[in-house]
Amino acid sequence: MKTHSNKAPNFRILLWSLFAWSVFPPPAAAQDDSMLFSKFMAERFEYEGNDNLHLFKWDIKHWIGNDEHKLYLKTEGDYSADQGIFGRADLQMLYSRNISTFWDFQIGARRAFEPERTFDAVIGFQGLAPYSIEVDSAAFITENGNLLGRLNLGYEVLLTQRLILLPRIEVNVAAKDIEHRGVKAGVTEFEAGMRLRYEIEREFAPYVGFDYVEEESLREHHHSVRFVVGMRFWY
Repeated sequence: MKTHSNKAPNFRILLWSLFAWSVFPPPAAAQDDSMLFSKFMAERFEYEGNDNLHLFKWDIKHWIGNDEHKLYLKTEGDYSADQGIFGRADLQMLYSRNISTFWDFQIGARRAFEPERTFDAVIGFQGLAPYSIEVDSAAFITENGNLLGRLNLGYEVLLTQRLILLPRIEVNVAAKDIEHRGVKAGVTEFEAGMRLRYEIEREFAPYVGFDYVEEESLREHHHSVRFVVGMRFWY
């Protein structure tokens, strides 16, 4: 995890924002194709760590819309309780347009809170690839025209009706060095792991697992294996 200075109150503000977002979502409408629906999904809300590292991580999405058009809010990041700093935190606002049975095209903007406060344009695709592989991809265009990318892949293996194994991969890349962000060209972060979750209810499932993570920047390179425990919930 890349370390950058920030104040703990920013973390509390973000947590309160996420809490308000989850407790007071836009209302879902009645069953009508012309009406709006909404869904809140905390795909990952977890502790991740080992002997040297203790992080809290989240990957949360919320959309409102219909089958054809949606407005998405996405936020992803990690916070070190030991150091009181963020490693990464961002919020995306996207317009999502269904372009085929299993695929949406998305465009919008990203506000990065850490490692620096920046705005990026976002273009991406989200959907279901062959063999039921879940794909969430995005290209980020910085204010200087530099290009960053993020790809998430996941696959659910049903061991029983309630017990589900989820292998997942996340890759972050950069087209070239970005000095003021400490970003190095190439693969800046690679994360591969598995999570075994148990659906107490379909909407609530605790899980355990592990991640192997490699991170590369202009300042450092390191890799580690981390234990994961968390919960997945939606409504």
